[in-house]
Amino acid sequence: MSEPLGRRTFMTGAAAAAFLTGGGTGTAQAADLVAGNLPDFHPVLKQGLNFPLAWGTSPVRDFRAWRRAARAKVEEHLLVASQRGTPYAPRFTSGPQEEGYTRELVTLALTGYERVRGVLLTPHGSGPFPAVLLLHDHGAKFDIGKEKLVRPWYDDTRLASAQAWADKYFSGRFVGDELARRGYVVLCLDALGWGDRGPLAYDQQQALASNFYNLGSSLAGLMAREDARAAGFLAGLDRVDARRVAAVGFSMGAYRAWQTAALSDDIAAAVSVCWMTGLKEMMVSGNNTLRGQSSYYMLHPGLPRFLDFPDVASIAAPRPMLFFNGGQDTLFTADGVRTAHDKMRAVWRSRHAEERLHLKTWPDLGHVFVDRMQDEVFAWLDSVL
Repeated sequence: MSEPLGRRTFMTGAAAAAFLTGGGTGTAQAADLVAGNLPDFHPVLKQGLNFPLAWGTSPVRDFRAWRRAARAKVEEHLLVASQRGTPYAPRFTSGPQEEGYTRELVTLALTGYERVRGVLLTPHGSGPFPAVLLLHDHGAKFDIGKEKLVRPWYDDTRLASAQAWADKYFSGRFVGDELARRGYVVLCLDALGWGDRGPLAYDQQQALASNFYNLGSSLAGLMAREDARAAGFLAGLDRVDARRVAAVGFSMGAYRAWQTAALSDDIAAAVSVCWMTGLKEMMVSGNNTLRGQSSYYMLHPGLPRFLDFPDVASIAAPRPMLFFNGGQDTLFTADGVRTAHDKMRAVWRSRHAEERLHLKTWPDLGHVFVDRMQDEVFAWLDSVL
């Protein structure tokens, strides 16, 4: 039996020559076909990603109808059922007072599967206050999660680890504490694998994600559902003004922030620092995403056949959103950032709300959320909330 024509068409370079002539070993051919963890025919697959449900490409012309359809498509690919009916049943444990705000530990049910522990900071005063759902990064560091952003008062070992993390990425600051001092209620919870829900080892991530898929579920889908539920919990607190709740995150937390804004109407604004790109521009040789592992927390199987990352973020339009990118950030190509920003700018412009979308590249910075970036974020939050 002859080989299918499609196989010959997809092959390129040395791999195609070896196949057509019958030369080379099977091992060598295999190495050529999966170089850089991509199949040799990956350009053909990328060409097929046209994102037909993106705003402006979709046949749906009414924006509200498009938002409903796009959100439904995302939720379909989460592979985790909606948890809207699950009681939160929160339990609060008071911590030591801090100047300007109170600290609490809170445990609650974001899903029907388990209870999650987090930290809750509340400014002194009568309220109701604006609030921030603070979403931690990945960073391949699992011993701390919420502690990356809120100074832990309950564990000296975690405090030392958290301070080192803050020194490396946040100019020594704990972003959650800074927000509380500025008058925001702050909620920060561990994602599965971090802090009280870990620690996971780096090379366990892919197996964990695989096992979720074998169970008919999804690791990334669970995180998305939990974050949206956390937004609802925060907005429902008596101390919070439900009309003024923002999602804020850095790195993977930035991805979580715009994703939560897309999936939850409880989020009035979002801040995403160092995570936005076009998918096709990210799928290039050497990119961290091609290693698997951490990418599984942001992978919804099949969704790219319909929507790109900026298309999903645009479901939140025309609400205020801020995106920062580091010009020296090696995780995201300049082309990918430009593609994403152009797509989002077109959506907000179509809603006559371009002034609500703040896009900025910091040419001299890499993958960080340093003090001068934070100060601009704090001022922006004050202006929109």
